[in-house]
Amino acid sequence: MRTVYAKILLWSFATLVLSLLAFIGVTSVISFRTAYRSGFFGHASLEMEEAREAYDEGGPAKLARFINRMERHLPGKHFLTDAHGRDLLTGTDRSALLALAKPDGPPPLGLPRGRKVIMTSSQDGRYRWIVEMEPPPFDLGNYLPYYILIIGSVALVCWLLAVNIASPLRSLARTVDRFGAGDLAARVKSSRKDEIGELGRAFDRMAERLGTLLIAERRLLQDVSHELRTPLARLSFAAELARTAEDREAAAARLKKEIQRLTNLVGALIEVTRAEGDPASISTEHLRLDSLLLDVVDDCGLEADGRGCTIRLRSGIPLTINGDRELLRRAIENVVRNSIRYAPRESVVELELEQASGAATISVRDYGPGVPEEALPKIFQPFFRVDNSRDSSSGEIGLGLAIAMRAVSLHHGQMRAQNANPGLRVSIELPTIAAR
Repeated sequence: MRTVYAKILLWSFATLVLSLLAFIGVTSVISFRTAYRSGFFGHASLEMEEAREAYDEGGPAKLARFINRMERHLPGKHFLTDAHGRDLLTGTDRSALLALAKPDGPPPLGLPRGRKVIMTSSQDGRYRWIVEMEPPPFDLGNYLPYYILIIGSVALVCWLLAVNIASPLRSLARTVDRFGAGDLAARVKSSRKDEIGELGRAFDRMAERLGTLLIAERRLLQDVSHELRTPLARLSFAAELARTAEDREAAAARLKKEIQRLTNLVGALIEVTRAEGDPASISTEHLRLDSLLLDVVDDCGLEADGRGCTIRLRSGIPLTINGDRELLRRAIENVVRNSIRYAPRESVVELELEQASGAATISVRDYGPGVPEEALPKIFQPFFRVDNSRDSSSGEIGLGLAIAMRAVSLHHGQMRAQNANPGLRVSIELPTIAAR
């Protein structure tokens, strides 16, 4: 048998059969002991005295009537003999029975085997009262209804036991198959308190971990396709410039700078993915948010100039948090670059740093077309892009804000977006050291 269900039923049935055989054997023993007890044990001395009185008073005739009355009501054959084994009723020699006889006592243990001969002596030793008994027949028909009831009850319990064990194992197997087929949301969600329930919860924990790692791997590929497009284009341009430029040193320096930027970007993407797969791997430190914002403004300044807008940092109060500097810098830079991308020419992209209720809030606002209200909750989703209001011809595939959201979430922060009329304001809340 290859299934747990079948094995449980088989073993339960075997146990039931053995129990039934034992039960029949015990019933046989009890039946024999009951018949034995009712037939002789406890009455032998009284029978002996009555048989002697009948013989002494009326001779063989009265003794015969007494023995006939006894055998009508009690099992076995009864004989009254003298001390040498001569039958006082018929004169037959019963010495052979005396040799087989056992003295009066409690019923024998075990199953009955052959006839039983039991003997009791009179107080003066002159007489012997012999009872010869055959084992009582065992009538299975009398007990069969009870056996059927017991078998049915035990079989029902065995079936319920098999179902109780096999059904959750089958459900677990189906869940494992679904997970293996690519359904990363498949979970057992067992509420059992036994080992099977613990097995299901262990699978759920493993599936959660594997699902997180697989999703992080997929997102890494998406992020790479998004984030590497612009630096690769700049690197290609720098390589072409190094080949044709007259000032080779300046061209080489530009090429080296672009390579370094690309290296940093790939490292940041890998860090985000690794941190998402294993949040404990984040390398945190005490860092100044106001200093970090200044670095972001400096890095994004040239891009803002190229698009004809400016970046203004307001309320750069000193605030210290605990976090990964590179992850947070990339998150804030993605938000700022997103605002620059959609800011009108000769407009301002505003950055503001505030503190309230134990949290540092960074807000980035542009004065562009904004986002429809129904689309605001979706702009942090990968690949989401609002074609009607934000410029869909930019070639972006909608991962910058999604990357930023994941980096902020890893720092126990929150990101929100709201229309500023005009423009869009994106807020980043991060817990300060005192709050954590």
